[in-house]
Amino acid sequence: MKVQADVYVIILITVLLGLGIVILSKKIDKADALAEPSGIIVPVLLGVETVHSAVKSNVGEKTADILTPYILVLWTYIFFSNIISLFGLSSPTANLSVTLLLAIITWVLIQYTELKYQGIGGYLHGFLEPIPVMLPMNIVGKFSTMVSMSVRLFGNILCGGIMMQLIYSATQALSNAIASWFGAQGNVFNFMAPVITPILHAYFDLFAGFIQTLVFVTLTMVLIGNDMPEDVVKGIA
Repeated sequence: MKVQADVYVIILITVLLGLGIVILSKKIDKADALAEPSGIIVPVLLGVETVHSAVKSNVGEKTADILTPYILVLWTYIFFSNIISLFGLSSPTANLSVTLLLAIITWVLIQYTELKYQGIGGYLHGFLEPIPVMLPMNIVGKFSTMVSMSVRLFGNILCGGIMMQLIYSATQALSNAIASWFGAQGNVFNFMAPVITPILHAYFDLFAGFIQTLVFVTLTMVLIGNDMPEDVVKGIA
C-alpha cells in the first residue's frame, strides 16, 4: 500500500513541534520566576497568556485551565501545517483527512460538553426540539459543524495551493516569453517567480494561513462555550 506524501510531512511537523515544546518547557522551567523574562520566553509567555485569555472569555476560568493546552497545540499545529508550503512541502491541511480528524476532535469535545451539562436525557431530548418532526434535521445539524469546519479549512488551504501553482505556471510562461526575445527556446529558469511570487506567498500562505487558523480555533472555543451554562462561563457556579 502506497503511503501518501502528506504522512511524512505530518510526522515531520509533529516531531519538530514536539521538540520545540520540550525545549521551550525546559527553558521556562530553568528561568528565574522572580527575574524579568527575556529572549524566546517573552513571546511564548505572551502567546500563552493571550490564548488563555481568549479561552477563558468563552468557557470560563476553570475550564480554560484544562482547555488552553489543547487550543495552544491546535493553533500551533494548524498554523505551521498551513504555512509549511513556503518550504516546498505540501500542506497537511490541504488534505481532507487531516482537517476532518481535527474537526472530529473538536466535535467530540462539543458533544462531551453537552452531555456534561445537559445530561443524557437533555442531550437526547435536544434532537426533538422544537418539535419531534425536526429529528432528521437535528441529526444532520449535529454533524454539520464537524463537516463545515473540516471542509472550510481544507478548501481554503487547497485553493491557496492551487492558486500558487497556477501563478508559478504563469511566471514560467512569462519567463519563457521574455527569454525568447533573446533567442532562447523551450523552458528556461523561472526567473520571474522570485519577482512576482513573494508578495503572493505572503497572502496565500502567511495571511490566509493565519486567518484560517484563527477561524478554526475561534470556532472551537465558541462552540464549546455555547454549550456551557452562562453562570459557569462567568465563574458564578
